[in-house]
Amino acid sequence: MTTFRIAVLPGDGIGQEVTVEAVRVLQSVGKTTGLGFEFEQGLIGGAAIDAVGTPLPPATLDLARKAQAILFGAVGGPKWDHLPQEQRAERGLLALRKELDLFANLRPARCFPMLADASPLKRSVVDGTDIMVIRELTGGLYFGEPRGIERTPDGARAVNTMVYTTREIERVARVGFDVARKRRKRLTSVDKANVLVVSTLWREVVTRVAKDYPDVTLDHVLVDNCAMALVNKPTQFDTIVTENTFGDILSDEAAILAGSMGMLPSASLGLAGAGRGAVGLYEPVHGTAPDIAGKGVANPIAAILSAAMLLRYSLDRATDADRVEHAVVRVLEQGHRTGDIAARGEKVIGTKEMGDLIVRAVESQY
Repeated sequence: MTTFRIAVLPGDGIGQEVTVEAVRVLQSVGKTTGLGFEFEQGLIGGAAIDAVGTPLPPATLDLARKAQAILFGAVGGPKWDHLPQEQRAERGLLALRKELDLFANLRPARCFPMLADASPLKRSVVDGTDIMVIRELTGGLYFGEPRGIERTPDGARAVNTMVYTTREIERVARVGFDVARKRRKRLTSVDKANVLVVSTLWREVVTRVAKDYPDVTLDHVLVDNCAMALVNKPTQFDTIVTENTFGDILSDEAAILAGSMGMLPSASLGLAGAGRGAVGLYEPVHGTAPDIAGKGVANPIAAILSAAMLLRYSLDRATDADRVEHAVVRVLEQGHRTGDIAARGEKVIGTKEMGDLIVRAVESQY
């Protein structure tokens, strides 16, 4: 029996609740296929700060390095917001991405037909949306040096530095082209080349890489125009590749196309690249949601769809990934909703009940 070692890092807030349901779905896949999963849990974020005083303990980093994939929840919350920037809960995730060189973040945003009315945008705008946003994850403003705040007689001066090398741009661009090639063969590279020197290099490198992918159509779009187009005509996009900060903002904006951030999974991949048995970190994009944490009402679908991405990209189990995704669609088609995606008057179910339904839907396909 094939056995896969999965590091489980629930983190904080609703991460603790939705990750449980994602693990249950993977266990149901294992039970029905004969796959073996070894799940080992570690501390990260605020939970790690409370326990051992640091957001990324050495034991957690060691666990992640030995695993074939990482199932991640969410980190952060008001409890730890008073800490210095470098010691806050979110630094645990940033450090993990950097230490494992998880440079390519894949964030699909799909509008399921039965949820089109959950979006604040008109059904005619969002219907048919199926976008993959690929965000460079280990460079740019979030990691560039110098950075910090200096005190001067005239007041404080804060600095962040946006830095990218040819290598960093080229490798994420290739992931973008590889993913686009398996979708609808259209890649949009997003930058700010009319203002930023870094974006000038970005556009030059992506244009050069495009010569190796003659079957993929490339276009360049300025980030402000892209942000407008995402809420005006999102169906014009197939695959988007962009740098760290732009990708963070645009992929969160795409949440309204899917109806809720509770529907958006993600995969952060390293040097193996997308779809080649890559070791990766898989997480919902919704954050810790402290206002509903512990109430059992969080939507676990993003975490479950992240588990499907884990099957697809790190374990090379595309058929099993398809079954998990089909199970989610089936449950939604049956009218089951958590609070974030429920229309007025619809019955609302909780986190565990949604997980139960999806587990049963997965097992019924085998």
